[in-house]
Amino acid sequence: MTNDDMTPEAGDAGVVAVRRAMRILEAFGVDDAFLSLAELSRRTGCHRSTVLRLARTLAMDDYLAQRPDGTWRLARAAGWLGACYQATFNIAEVVQPILRELSAATGESATFYVREGKQRICMARVEGPKSIRHHVRVGAALPLELGSPGRVLLAFSGEPGEPYESVRRAGYMMSLGEREAEVSSISAPVYGINWTLQGALCISGPISRLTESVLLELKEPILAAASRLSRSMMGARQGQAA
Repeated sequence: MTNDDMTPEAGDAGVVAVRRAMRILEAFGVDDAFLSLAELSRRTGCHRSTVLRLARTLAMDDYLAQRPDGTWRLARAAGWLGACYQATFNIAEVVQPILRELSAATGESATFYVREGKQRICMARVEGPKSIRHHVRVGAALPLELGSPGRVLLAFSGEPGEPYESVRRAGYMMSLGEREAEVSSISAPVYGINWTLQGALCISGPISRLTESVLLELKEPILAAASRLSRSMMGARQGQAA
């Protein structure tokens, strides 16, 4: 079909078909080795005949593959796109907006830490708007075994015993005056592709302001932000269910 043949109606139909095809690819999650036609139809909201037609088209260029039992799996081309995304991924572009949102929502400083050996490194940070706040410079190396970000990194790296078992069960950790007597924090893990641990997201501030009860109120914001950041790290669309 030439450009002259592309009427507005034909162009609109083409856009709809492309978006439906993308929805089929996006229907797969990290735990889905394969999906049935019925499940793909349910997840995309498209009729089975539409899903089958588009799946067969995607299979022609190796984005999907059909198994002998009739179910579908992601294929080589889809994996290549994921590999290209990971290779060109800029962590600052993804982390900074979420840190800014978290700091604005809580009024406190927000930080992203990663593990390097026996230390945690401050990779990105947004200072809170209040004049009295906890300061950490980007690039600073801090101990893993002191403070909620380091404890979270240890816990979700498989460190045995307590408090790490409790941290894994809760999905987050609060710390009051553990590394510095005047500082408290709450942290949650951030994951990447294949649910590999990428780092820890943290809210911190003066212990006089961030009391235990206030930290508990920050549990939902930190968990929600960590979930959004994990989806971004995995390359999923913002707002798509993990």
